[in-house]
Amino acid sequence: MKTYPHLGLLTIRLVVGMLFFAHGFLKFSEGITNTVAFFETIGISGFLAYVVAIVELTGGVLMILGLGTRIVSVLFSMILLGALLFVKRSTGMLGGYELDIAFLAMSVSLFLGGGGPYSLSTYLKRKGWSFKIDQEKET
Repeated sequence: MKTYPHLGLLTIRLVVGMLFFAHGFLKFSEGITNTVAFFETIGISGFLAYVVAIVELTGGVLMILGLGTRIVSVLFSMILLGALLFVKRSTGMLGGYELDIAFLAMSVSLFLGGGGPYSLSTYLKRKGWSFKIDQEKET
């Protein structure tokens, strides 16, 4: 049976991007002050609520487009590790942090695999755009 690893990577990238975008959008649409208050009740600076929401919102869009996939996946991984350590640790595996672990695994996979051939960054590279990070790798 023929395999399609690039389509698998695309699927993961789209799902992770859409769900993080939805979480970021929800934080802002329901009032970011609720998230700020929640962060403060668990002993985290309320300012980080803005950082997390912006990373989720903009990172979700970038992930869907396939721009900066590796960088965004690292940021998503940091958010997920924070959620696991500070919020979900005491909730248990089932019904608690199993989805966070799954999304962490997906984010790590995207870090390792990059955006793949079906990404905007690959398209732009084919059109002659160069990215500083890639240039540094080649030297």
